[in-house]
Amino acid sequence: QVQLVESGGGLVQPGESLRLSCAASGFTLNHYGIGWFRQAPGKAREGISSIDTNDGSIVYAEFVKGRFIMSRDNAKKTVYLQIDHVKPEDTAVYYCAAAITPNFFLGPDEFEYWGQGTQVTVSS
Repeated sequence: QVQLVESGGGLVQPGESLRLSCAASGFTLNHYGIGWFRQAPGKAREGISSIDTNDGSIVYAEFVKGRFIMSRDNAKKTVYLQIDHVKPEDTAVYYCAAAITPNFFLGPDEFEYWGQGTQVTVSS
Protein backbone atom coordinates (compact mmCIF):
# COMPACT_ATOMS: atom_id res chain seq x y z
CA GLN A 1 0.00 0.00 0.00
CA VAL A 2 1.01 3.62 -0.35
CA GLN A 3 3.29 4.71 2.47
CA LEU A 4 5.08 7.98 3.09
CA VAL A 5 7.65 8.43 5.84
CA GLU A 6 9.07 11.83 6.66
CA SER A 7 12.40 12.39 8.39
CA GLY A 8 14.98 15.10 8.94
CA GLY A 9 13.18 17.28 11.44
CA GLY A 10 14.56 18.37 14.77
CA LEU A 11 15.68 21.39 16.74
CA VAL A 12 17.50 24.00 14.66
CA GLN A 13 18.66 27.52 15.35
CA PRO A 14 17.36 30.52 13.43
CA GLY A 15 19.28 31.07 10.23
CA GLU A 16 20.31 27.46 9.81
CA SER A 17 19.24 25.15 7.02
CA LEU A 18 17.79 21.68 7.06
CA ARG A 19 16.56 19.14 4.58
CA LEU A 20 13.50 17.06 5.12
CA SER A 21 13.01 13.74 3.36
CA CYS A 22 9.88 11.88 2.38
CA ALA A 23 10.47 8.21 1.57
CA ALA A 24 7.74 6.70 -0.59
CA SER A 25 6.80 3.06 -0.98
CA GLY A 26 3.97 1.08 -2.47
CA PHE A 27 3.66 3.18 -5.61
CA THR A 28 5.68 4.61 -8.47
CA LEU A 29 6.81 8.01 -7.32
CA ASN A 30 6.52 9.86 -10.60
CA HIS A 31 2.98 8.60 -11.13
CA TYR A 32 1.77 10.67 -8.21
CA GLY A 33 1.71 14.31 -7.33
CA ILE A 34 3.58 14.90 -4.08
CA GLY A 35 3.07 17.84 -1.78
CA TRP A 36 4.74 19.25 1.31
CA PHE A 37 2.59 20.77 4.03
CA ARG A 38 3.10 22.04 7.52
CA GLN A 39 0.96 22.61 10.56
CA ALA A 40 1.93 24.88 13.42
CA PRO A 41 0.27 24.57 16.83
CA GLY A 42 -3.20 26.04 16.75
CA LYS A 43 -3.09 26.73 13.03
CA ALA A 44 -4.52 25.11 9.95
CA ARG A 45 -2.39 22.88 7.78
CA GLU A 46 -0.84 24.92 4.98
CA GLY A 47 0.66 23.92 1.68
CA ILE A 48 4.30 24.64 0.95
CA SER A 49 5.00 23.08 -2.44
CA SER A 50 4.00 20.33 -4.80
CA ILE A 51 5.41 18.34 -7.71
CA ASP A 52 3.04 17.84 -10.61
CA THR A 53 2.21 14.27 -11.59
CA ASN A 54 2.53 14.74 -15.32
CA ASP A 55 5.47 16.98 -16.02
CA GLY A 56 7.33 17.09 -12.72
CA SER A 57 7.01 20.84 -12.45
CA ILE A 58 7.15 22.29 -8.96
CA VAL A 59 4.90 24.97 -7.55
CA TYR A 60 5.29 26.87 -4.31
CA ALA A 61 3.00 28.75 -1.97
CA GLU A 62 3.46 32.51 -2.01
CA PHE A 63 4.92 32.71 1.47
CA VAL A 64 7.87 30.48 0.50
CA LYS A 65 9.80 33.36 -1.10
CA GLY A 66 12.72 31.24 -2.19
CA ARG A 67 13.62 29.77 1.21
CA PHE A 68 12.10 26.38 0.46
CA ILE A 69 13.26 24.12 -2.35
CA MET A 70 11.50 20.90 -3.24
CA SER A 71 13.12 18.13 -5.22
CA ARG A 72 12.53 14.52 -6.14
CA ASP A 73 14.81 11.53 -6.63
CA ASN A 74 12.82 8.90 -8.48
CA ALA A 75 15.55 6.28 -8.15
CA LYS A 76 15.58 6.64 -4.37
CA LYS A 77 11.80 7.08 -4.26
CA THR A 78 12.34 10.09 -2.07
CA VAL A 79 11.13 13.65 -2.13
CA TYR A 80 13.03 16.40 -0.34
CA LEU A 81 12.29 19.80 1.10
CA GLN A 82 15.26 22.05 1.70
CA ILE A 83 14.57 24.93 4.09
CA ASP A 84 17.13 27.73 4.22
CA HIS A 85 17.49 30.52 6.78
CA VAL A 86 14.92 28.98 9.08
CA LYS A 87 12.85 31.28 11.26
CA PRO A 88 10.99 30.63 14.52
CA GLU A 89 7.74 30.87 12.57
CA ASP A 90 8.81 27.81 10.58
CA THR A 91 8.23 25.73 13.71
CA ALA A 92 5.63 23.14 12.76
CA VAL A 93 5.02 19.52 11.94
CA TYR A 94 5.95 18.97 8.31
CA TYR A 95 4.08 16.43 6.23
CA CYS A 96 4.39 15.01 2.76
CA ALA A 97 1.32 13.81 0.94
CA ALA A 98 0.47 12.08 -2.33
CA ALA A 99 -2.37 11.80 -4.77
CA ILE A 100 -2.82 10.84 -8.42
CA THR A 101 -3.48 14.30 -9.85
CA PRO A 102 -3.87 16.77 -7.01
CA ASN A 103 -4.44 20.45 -7.47
CA PHE A 104 -2.09 21.83 -4.84
CA PHE A 105 -3.78 25.22 -4.75
CA LEU A 106 -7.12 23.68 -3.74
CA GLY A 107 -5.62 22.65 -0.41
CA PRO A 108 -4.76 19.56 1.65
CA ASP A 109 -8.02 17.77 0.86
CA GLU A 110 -6.69 17.20 -2.66
CA PHE A 111 -4.17 14.72 -1.27
CA GLU A 112 -5.21 11.19 -0.38
CA TYR A 113 -2.13 9.74 1.33
CA TRP A 114 -0.20 11.31 4.19
CA GLY A 115 2.90 10.57 6.18
CA GLN A 116 3.03 10.81 9.94
CA GLY A 117 4.93 14.09 9.90
CA THR A 118 8.27 15.27 11.24
CA GLN A 119 8.60 18.00 13.86
CA VAL A 120 10.72 21.04 13.08
CA THR A 121 11.44 23.39 15.96
CA VAL A 122 13.34 26.60 15.34
CA SER A 123 14.69 28.13 18.50
CA SER A 124 17.87 29.64 19.84
